[in-house]
Amino acid sequence: MSGWRLATPWLLLAAVPLLAVLWLRARAARTWRASWRYPSLALLAGAGRSIAARLSWLPLALRILAILLLAAGLARPQAGHQEEEMLTRGIDIVMVLDNSTSMAAEDFRPRNRLNVAKEAVAGFIAGRRNDRLGLVVFAGSGYTACPLTIDYDVLLQILEGTGLAERDEGTAIGMGLSVALNRLRESEARSKVVVLLTDGRNNRGAIDPSTAASLARTLGIKVYSIGVGARGEAPFPVQDPILGKRYVYLRADIDEEALREISTVTGGRYFRATDRDSLHEVLSEIDALEKTEIKVRHYTYYSELFPWLAWPALLLLAGEAVLASTRLRRIP
Repeated sequence: MSGWRLATPWLLLAAVPLLAVLWLRARAARTWRASWRYPSLALLAGAGRSIAARLSWLPLALRILAILLLAAGLARPQAGHQEEEMLTRGIDIVMVLDNSTSMAAEDFRPRNRLNVAKEAVAGFIAGRRNDRLGLVVFAGSGYTACPLTIDYDVLLQILEGTGLAERDEGTAIGMGLSVALNRLRESEARSKVVVLLTDGRNNRGAIDPSTAASLARTLGIKVYSIGVGARGEAPFPVQDPILGKRYVYLRADIDEEALREISTVTGGRYFRATDRDSLHEVLSEIDALEKTEIKVRHYTYYSELFPWLAWPALLLLAGEAVLASTRLRRIP
């Protein structure tokens, strides 16, 4: 419900002359009262006023209230119910997230690359409205973790539950990108976008990144690619059977040339995120670049509230008539 209104408020004035007539009649009745004469009132001196005498005002009050309710009903109070119609389609976006074992590197301390990437992607999802989003995860191969949806709560739950690959399967960037393109292939959205986050280079899969980029261009799908990882060496945790958890330092191996080519071919952009803050900034920039201009047409439907006033008014008039002709009857 979006509120209420009076369709014919001027009809409230209809109550004014009726109330004026009632007031004048009541005043005249108080001025010119019929009376009975008694030789002596000594026996009635201590009797006091009866309940009927104390409630003699009630019939008039019921009539006045009924007139007010009917006048308000004639003013046609209406309750409004608002609906909206979307006139433009949103953007379909698939997030492609690398969960290969190299994403365990902790150059984004105190958390590893995957956890920081998930945090940034969650912020990106939370900032969207009316767009369908999906999630593809890849290591040695790619799979759809969540199809395109506007149920962002479910998508965020699936993202939160995404962990590192259980073993070193390599990095199949082309395959992860191909799975996302297959999800967007039949989309009728005004704009179709893939956001690819990875820290490596393609070394697995039957489809290479160049082929996937050409397919994306054919389908009219824009790819924003993000290289995730600090420059130089990064601490990587390993489990030593004797010493337990320890760190080795490995140099980041991001194929920036391939990622830049993917984005250039498809009309997107390549970004490098070397720490937590820069990764959030990159996704914020992509979010701003791919904002949907939503046009909405609003409709308001009004329902009449007259019966809700008319029935109580009729009941009040009936009550006034019953009381005035029985218990509170005035003689003459």
